Amino acid sequence: MAGGMKLFSSILMLLLLITVLLVGGLLWFDYLGLMNVKQIFAPASQLVGISAPEKLENDDDALLMERERLLKREEAVKLQQEALESRSEEIAEMEAEVQQKLELLEEKEKALAEQEKSFNERLKQYENRRANLRQSAEYFAGMPPQQAVDRLLEMEDQDIIDILRTSERLAQERGEGSLVAYWLSLMPSERAAQLSRKMLKKPEG
Repeated sequence: MAGGMKLFSSILMLLLLITVLLVGGLLWFDYLGLMNVKQIFAPASQLVGISAPEKLENDDDALLMERERLLKREEAVKLQQEALESRSEEIAEMEAEVQQKLELLEEKEKALAEQEKSFNERLKQYENRRANLRQSAEYFAGMPPQQAVDRLLEMEDQDIIDILRTSERLAQERGEGSLVAYWLSLMPSERAAQLSRKMLKKPEG
């Protein structure tokens, strides 16, 4: 009887060892990913009140989330780049507008410079003519009246008028009597009348 119990105990221990080795092997295969032991033992586990652990997120889902995160980041970078490009275009348009205004300003400055130059030239010509008329008036005033009239009659009407007016002004400045009336009296009546009409029609300005 004792020998039979010993044999039964040995067989039981051997079966228990075989079961442990079998379960350990299955768990090792599950760890290596060769088998899904948790799904096989799930019904038995639920009977004894042991629930299978929740399935963790696999590598594909993690990669998908990482890919979505990268896509969102790329979209944000793209939006920022578009905003920078838009701002660059606005700055370029503003620079072009400023450059156009500068060119217009330079053109106006050139036009003003040309006008000033033209005015200075006309002023210089006027001053030169005024000096020449003053010199001519003094020259004619120093000549005998008839000789002065003969020289005047050889000139254009406007030149005669300018000399007569200059002579009149010089006489007023010096407080002397003017020779203009006398010179006109020595001229032919028609020419003297013509000169008088022009002087009255266009007073000295």
